[in-house]
Amino acid sequence: MSRILVVQSSPNLGASLSRALSNAFVDRFVARHAGTTVVTRDLVAEAIPHLSEDRLQALSAAPEALTPAQQAAVALSDRLIDEIRDADMIVIGVPCYNLSIPSSLKAWIDQIVIPNRSFRYTEAGPVGLMTGKKVYIFITSGSVYSQGPEKPHDFALPLLQGILTFIGLSDMTVVRAEGMGAMPDQAARIVAQARAEAERLAD
Repeated sequence: MSRILVVQSSPNLGASLSRALSNAFVDRFVARHAGTTVVTRDLVAEAIPHLSEDRLQALSAAPEALTPAQQAAVALSDRLIDEIRDADMIVIGVPCYNLSIPSSLKAWIDQIVIPNRSFRYTEAGPVGLMTGKKVYIFITSGSVYSQGPEKPHDFALPLLQGILTFIGLSDMTVVRAEGMGAMPDQAARIVAQARAEAERLAD
C-alpha cells in the first residue's frame, strides 16, 4: 500500500496545466496500484500563511514557554511536516511564474524546512531527515528554460530541487511542459507529450 501526498500550488484552479499533469499521474497510479491512499495539500484552496514572527521565535523558545500564537504556528509546521513524513511518494504541481515558483509554494517550503524536524545540523553540515521517499515534480512554463537562450533564467526548478534535497528528498523525477507561450503553434504537442510522460511514469 502506498501513500501519496499531492501538493498543488497553481492559483489557476480551473485550467492549470501543472494541476492537470500531476492529477493525470496520480489518477493513473491509483488505477494501477490498488490500495493507494492520496492526501492532497492544495496551497491555494487552503492557503498556508507565510513564515511569521511567532514561528521564528518559537524555533528558539522552550516548548513550555511558547505563547498560544507560537503553539499554533508550531502545530501548523508539525502537521505539514508529518504529511511528508507519512507519505511514500510526493507529487508536486508547480507553474513557473516570473522566473520562480508561486509564493504559495514558497510559504509551504518555509513551514516545512525546520531544524530538528525536517533536517538537522551536524559537524559535517546540514543533513536532511525526510529520506526514503520518491518525488515527482510536474512543472510548466510559457518559455523554454531547460535549454536555449532562456536557460540562464531557469530559477524555479533548481530552487525547488535544491530545497527538497536539503531536507532529504533527493529521489526526484521531473516532467516539464514548457514553451506553450513562446511556441503557441506547438502547444498541443507539448502538452500531449507531457501528459503521455506522466501516464508512462505512473505505469
